[in-house]
Amino acid sequence: MAITKVIEVIASSEKSFDDATRNALKEASKSVDNITSIYVKEMNANVTNNEIVSYAVNAKVSFEVSK
Repeated sequence: MAITKVIEVIASSEKSFDDATRNALKEASKSVDNITSIYVKEMNANVTNNEIVSYAVNAKVSFEVSK
């Protein structure tokens, strides 16, 4: 029987929400193995002078844990 754990991470990007999601996965994979999915819980864009200057995601990363 496999056990799945979930961690919550926050990541950002100056390019897009997709890139912020990739950054979240990249950073999580530095300390977690066997990642099976990523769920974007929230998205946020920071605005300066009526222009989007950065994109951020709050994501849940699921991974299997070995017994």
